[in-house]
Amino acid sequence: MYDPVRKAEETLRVVCRGDSRKYYRFRAARFYGGIATADCVGCCLRCLFCWAWDEAVTPGTSGQFCSPAEVSGKLLGIARKKDFRRLRISGNEPTLARGHLIRVLEHIPPRYEFILETNGILIGNDPSYARDLARFPSLLVRVSLKGTNEEEFSRLTGAEPGAFLLQIKALENLIEAGARAYPAVMASFSTAENVRKLQKRLAAVGFDEMEVEELVLYGNAEKRLRKAGINDTVGYDPSDIPPEQV
Repeated sequence: MYDPVRKAEETLRVVCRGDSRKYYRFRAARFYGGIATADCVGCCLRCLFCWAWDEAVTPGTSGQFCSPAEVSGKLLGIARKKDFRRLRISGNEPTLARGHLIRVLEHIPPRYEFILETNGILIGNDPSYARDLARFPSLLVRVSLKGTNEEEFSRLTGAEPGAFLLQIKALENLIEAGARAYPAVMASFSTAENVRKLQKRLAAVGFDEMEVEELVLYGNAEKRLRKAGINDTVGYDPSDIPPEQV
């Protein structure tokens, strides 16, 4: 097991150089009704179902360094070409390079909604991060919980079970700071009872609703899950994702 906060510090030294951060692609994506997407390199978790596993595990061999102005410029260019009104950073964990991320957000005109997809670990570890993000009214933070409880979190990520609480704390910090945020949960590995228990935990910190994610078997995800002895779920093929998950 590993400490994801320490893993974040180690990974940051590889994927960040000055105010630049590594990205491996920029693209138009169909999710959220159409969104300009920057896929970053480097993560502090090792989720077995991750669709960008290689970039997370070996960040030193992937991507190119981009400045905040370059990232925002590429995203806005895609948005204008496709007539999108939403932008995001996805792929791995966008909160690793805090200064870089804040400067990217400062370059985005408020008429665009920026969706920050994060595991929440660093926001949960430091309340001031949530306050920094709350400065941007057009920002929407989607905190993706890895499982419904500590045991599932550790099983799916290999991280210390207690780090699951940082994901819950991130939501608490965000709502206290006045940021727009909501929880999502990878529930394909969870019982209905565990999902209900999580709903109660989230309600206690101010969230009555959550997005339910379902497994999509990108790349070698199925092979990794089976190797880890996780065989109790069925995932969707990337070419057959249900409309409600898009």
